[in-house]
Amino acid sequence: MEKKDVIIIGAGLSGLACAHFLRRDRPELSVLVVEKSDHAGGVIRSHAEQGYLCEWGPHGFLDNKEESREILADLHLMDEVQRAPLQDFHRYLCRHGRLIALPQKPQELVTSKLLSTWDKLRLLGDLWRKPLAGHPTIGQWAAYRFGKGVLPLIDAAVTGTFSGDFNRLSMDAVMPGVRRLEMEHGSLLKGLKKKAKGKKDKTLVFLPAMINFGQGLERLVQSMAVGHDIETECVVHGLEKSGDGWQLATSSGTMIANHIICALPMNSALPLLAPFGPPVQKVPESYICNVSLGFADNGAIPKGFGYLAPECENRFVMGCMFTSRMFPGRAPQGKVLLEALVGGRRHPERLELADAEIVRRVVADLKDLLDLPAEPEFVKVLRPKSGIPQMEEDHLDLLAWRAKLEQRNPGLSLCGFGWDGIGINDMTQSAKSAVAAINQAGRVEQRPEVKPVYF
Repeated sequence: MEKKDVIIIGAGLSGLACAHFLRRDRPELSVLVVEKSDHAGGVIRSHAEQGYLCEWGPHGFLDNKEESREILADLHLMDEVQRAPLQDFHRYLCRHGRLIALPQKPQELVTSKLLSTWDKLRLLGDLWRKPLAGHPTIGQWAAYRFGKGVLPLIDAAVTGTFSGDFNRLSMDAVMPGVRRLEMEHGSLLKGLKKKAKGKKDKTLVFLPAMINFGQGLERLVQSMAVGHDIETECVVHGLEKSGDGWQLATSSGTMIANHIICALPMNSALPLLAPFGPPVQKVPESYICNVSLGFADNGAIPKGFGYLAPECENRFVMGCMFTSRMFPGRAPQGKVLLEALVGGRRHPERLELADAEIVRRVVADLKDLLDLPAEPEFVKVLRPKSGIPQMEEDHLDLLAWRAKLEQRNPGLSLCGFGWDGIGINDMTQSAKSAVAAINQAGRVEQRPEVKPVYF
C-alpha cells in the first residue's frame, strides 16, 4: 500500500483548512483527506428555496482573523465576499419584553438603557477586584468582576456564540486571553488599557464585518475542497502507531502515513482516540434548529444583524437574525428573511416538538417583538444533525491531555470543531497551528489572545 506523507481525518472546515495550508506551504507532500460522509464541507451547508437563501450551520464569520483572510485571498474569493460591518448594523437585546439597541461604542454604554446607573458604576469595580481564583464559569466570573447587572448581556453573548449556558461554560477555556490579562494586571480594564496603549491595538477601536457569500457560506468549503485528494464515504475505525509512522484501519482498507491530523469534531474524535486515554469519553453538546421565515417586507425589520434574548426573558426563541438586512439576495424582491434559533443547551426539549408547533411558537414570539405581517409566506425548519461542543468544566483537562498526547506522539495533531473554539475563525487558526506542528516537529505554544466579544 502507498504511504502518504499526511492523512487528514475529516473533510469539514478544519480538515479542508489543514489541506489548504499544507498544499500552499508544503506542496511536495502527498496529502489524503478521508471523510465518512458522501461530501466535503461538514456542517457548513446553504439551502436555497423559493428565492430564499438560508444556512444550516454557521451564518458567517468576522473578517478579523489572519488565517481566514489568507484562505480567502489564496482562493481568490475576496471579490465574492459580502460584508456587513458591525459599525453599520445594530444588534439588539431583548430586555423586559422589547428590543433595545446594543451600544456600538464603549462610550455609548453610559447612556444605554440596558444597565441601571448603579450597574454602570459597578462595572468600574473591576479596577479594585483581585483576580478570581480557581476555574470559574463565565457567569461566576462576570458577576464577580462586573456585578450581577451585566449578566443578561453576558448571557446573550454566550447564547449567540455557543447557544450555551454561561453558568456551565468555563471562563478559562472560552476566554483564556481575558483571564491572562486579569491575572497579570489584577484587573481586566487595567489590562485592556495597557494593551491598547502599548500595542495600539486597533481591534479595540474598529469593529470588524460579518462575512458571507452571494451563494451562501457553502461557497467557502466548496472552493476549499477543489483540487485536494479527498476520499469520501471512508470511515476510520482505528488509529495506531506503526513503525516510524501511523496506521489507519478504515472501511476502504488499511492506510499508512507519516503524519496524521485528526480534524474531526470533538465527539467524533474521542472514540477514535480512546486507546490513548482521554479524560472524558464525550463532551456536552448544544443542539439548535434554524426556523427560516419569509415575510412581505413592511419595513418593520430594522437595518441590523438581529437580536438575542437572555434566559431571564423566558422567550421561546434564543435569537433571530435579520438575514436579508445583512446580506443582499437572501430573499426575493419585496420580501424579508428572518432566521430564528430554537433549543440550545438549556432547552433541548423544544427540539422534540413537531415542525408545525415550533413554527407556531416562533412566529408568536417574533410578533410579540416585531410588527410583522399576519403570516409568513415562506417557512423552512432546518434541523442540523450535529451539535455544538460546549467548553465546560472538563475542557481544560482535555486540552492538557491533547498537549501531552501530541508531545508523546510526534506526527499526530488534533484540531477540529470544539477543541480551540467553535467559530470558523477559531478552526482556521487551529488548523494552521496543526499544520505548523508538522512543519516544526511539534505544536508551538502561543500566548492566549484576547478575543473581542460581539453580540
